[in-house]
Amino acid sequence: MNASLHLWLIPLLPFAGFLVNGILGSRLPKRLVTTVALLAPLASFCVVLSAALAAFGSGSVVSLPYIETCPLGWINAGTLHVDFSFVLDQLSLIMLLVVTGVGFLIHIYSAGYMAHEDGYWRYFSYLNLFLFFMTVLVLAGNALLMFVGWEGVGLASYLLIGFYFQRKSAADAGKKAFIVNRIGDFGFLIAMFLLLGNFGTLTFSKIGASLAMNPAWQGGVLTVIALCLLLGATGKSAQIPLYIWLPDAMEGPTPVSALIHAATMVTAGVYMMARMHVLFDRSPFALDMVAIIGAATALFAATIGLVQTDIKRVLAYSTVSQLGYMFLGCGVAAYSAAIFHLVTHAFFKALLFLAVGSVIHGLAGEQDLRKMGGLRKKLPITFAVTTVGVLAIAGIFPFAGFFSKDAILYAAFVQGPGGKVLWFVGLVTALLTSFYMFRLWYLTFMGESRSHDAHPHESPWSMLGPLVILALLSIGGGWIGIEHFGAYLAPVVGPRSVEAGSASLELMLSILAVVVALLGWFVADRFYRQRPETPQKLAAALPAGYNLLSNKYFVDEFYGATVVKPLFAVSKFVLGWVVDAGLIGGAALLLAGVSKLAGAILQRWQSGNLRSYAAWLAAGAAAVLLFFTVPWATVLSNFGIHLSMAGH
Repeated sequence: MNASLHLWLIPLLPFAGFLVNGILGSRLPKRLVTTVALLAPLASFCVVLSAALAAFGSGSVVSLPYIETCPLGWINAGTLHVDFSFVLDQLSLIMLLVVTGVGFLIHIYSAGYMAHEDGYWRYFSYLNLFLFFMTVLVLAGNALLMFVGWEGVGLASYLLIGFYFQRKSAADAGKKAFIVNRIGDFGFLIAMFLLLGNFGTLTFSKIGASLAMNPAWQGGVLTVIALCLLLGATGKSAQIPLYIWLPDAMEGPTPVSALIHAATMVTAGVYMMARMHVLFDRSPFALDMVAIIGAATALFAATIGLVQTDIKRVLAYSTVSQLGYMFLGCGVAAYSAAIFHLVTHAFFKALLFLAVGSVIHGLAGEQDLRKMGGLRKKLPITFAVTTVGVLAIAGIFPFAGFFSKDAILYAAFVQGPGGKVLWFVGLVTALLTSFYMFRLWYLTFMGESRSHDAHPHESPWSMLGPLVILALLSIGGGWIGIEHFGAYLAPVVGPRSVEAGSASLELMLSILAVVVALLGWFVADRFYRQRPETPQKLAAALPAGYNLLSNKYFVDEFYGATVVKPLFAVSKFVLGWVVDAGLIGGAALLLAGVSKLAGAILQRWQSGNLRSYAAWLAAGAAAVLLFFTVPWATVLSNFGIHLSMAGH
C-alpha cells in the first residue's frame, strides 16, 4: 500500500481547525475564521480522495485493508495491548468520503447561514471538532478507539445542539441528547468488557479471525455482546426506545441538524453494526432484534411525521424512520444494502435539511408550516432542490432513495414469512413517508402565501451552491446499483446474502414500491392541493388519533412520569436528606459543636481575672511537678501495665 497516504491527517486537520478557531477565533477577523474552518474539512476530504484514488484509481489497484499504527503504541497493561491504529478498507473509505464530503458542503453552507450569528467562531470550532471525532470513529481499528470517537461525537453534538444556550429549550435539548446517549454508551462499554473477557482483544480483525477459527461458536455470550452493541446503536442512531433525543436536537442551528442527522452521528450505530457484523451473524436472535427494532421504529416515526407542523421536526422524525430502514437492512444481514441507504440518505437528507434552512432563512426564522405557502416562485432554486430531495426520499424512480430503499425491502422479502412481515411494515412506511414529505412540499411551496413576512427572499450562493451539488448527488447517487455496491463491500461485510429471489421478483417488488410512493403523493395532492380543507375535517372527526400523533404518542410524558420524576425524587432524598442534611449537615453541626465547646473552655481560661490566671498557673506547675516526681513505672506496674524504656 502507498505509505504516503498518511491516514492520521484525516482527523488531525479538522482538529487543527478546532484548536485555531477555538483558542484564537474570538480575536480573529470573521473572514480568517471562515477560511480556517473551511480549509480544515476540505483538506481532510482531499486526503480521503487521494486515498480513494490510490486504492482504486489510475488503473492501479492496491490491497486493502491498509493499516496505520502509532509507533508509540497506546495501552500496554499486563496482557492488554491496544494499538492506536487506523484502518482503511472498503467500508471505512465509503464512510470517510460521505462524512468529509458532505461535511465540507455543510461547512460551506454554514458560512452563509450563520454569517450574522453571535459566536460565529465558536460554532465553527465545534463543527470542526465534530468532524474530528467522527473521522476517528470511522477509521478506528479497534473497539476502544471507536469508543473514543463515539463519545467525542456525543460531546460535540451536545455543544452544537445547545449552541443557542441562552435559550432554555436549546440547553435542555443538548442535555437530553447527551444523557440519553449515555444510556446506549453503557451497553457499548459492557460489550467491550465482554469482548476482552472472551477474545482477549478489542481489535476488529483479531475478533473476526478468532470467530473464523471457531465456526461452531454460536449464540450464548455472542448474543449478549451483540445485544449490548445494539443498545449502543439504538442510542446513537435514535431507535426505539432511545430515539427521543433526536427530534429535540432541532433546537440547534439548521446546518447542525443536517450534519448530525444526515451524514455523521446518527449513522454511527449502523456503521458500528456493519463493522462488527461477524458478531451479529453468529446470533440469529440478535439479528432478529435489530430487524424488529428497525421496522418498528421506521413505522412509528413515520406516523408521527404525518401531523407535525414544525418543518424541521418533520425531517427529524423522517430521519428516525430512515434509520429504521438501515437497521432493518442490518437485521436481515443485508449490510451492503444498509450502507447503500446510509450513503444515499446522506445526500438527500442533507439536501432536505439545508433546503429547509434556506426556507427558514428566507422567512426570517419562521418554521411553522401553517405560516408558509406560495414560496415556489419566490424561492425558485430552493423549490427545485427541495423537489429533488422529496422525490428521492419518497422512493420515486430514478432518484437515489428508490434504489437503496428498494434493496432493503427486497432483502427483507426473501427472508421467509417473518421477512415478509418486515417487508410489509417497510412498504407501509414508504407510503407514509411519501405522504408526509409531499405534505411538507405542498404546505411550503404551493397555494397562497400564509407568511407574515411580505418579502421572502432567496438565499445567497454560499448556501445554494451546496444545495445544487447535493441535489445532483440525490439524482445520480443511486445509479451505482446495489450489485456493484455489494460487490465492493463484500471483502468487509461479506457477499450479498440475498440470493433467494429472482430478477423478475425484484422487478415486481420495485414496481410495487414505486406505485406505493406515487399513491402517497396522490393522497397528499388530494389533501393539500385539491381539497385543502380535508385535513382539518379529518382531524376534527378523529380527535383522539390526531392528538395522539401530534403529541408524539406521549412518549416524553411517559418517560417523564416513569423515569425522570422518580429519579429526581430519589436524587432529592439521597442527595438532599442523606448526603446534604445527614452527612454534610451532621458533620457541620459536629464541627460547630466542637468549636463551640473549645471556645467555651478557652473563654474560661481567658477571663481577664488575675486570681484566675494565678490559680491556673499554680495548677499547671503542680501538674508538671507531679509528672516528674511520681514513679509512674511503679504505679502503673501495680495495675499490670509495664513500660519498656527505649534503649533498655
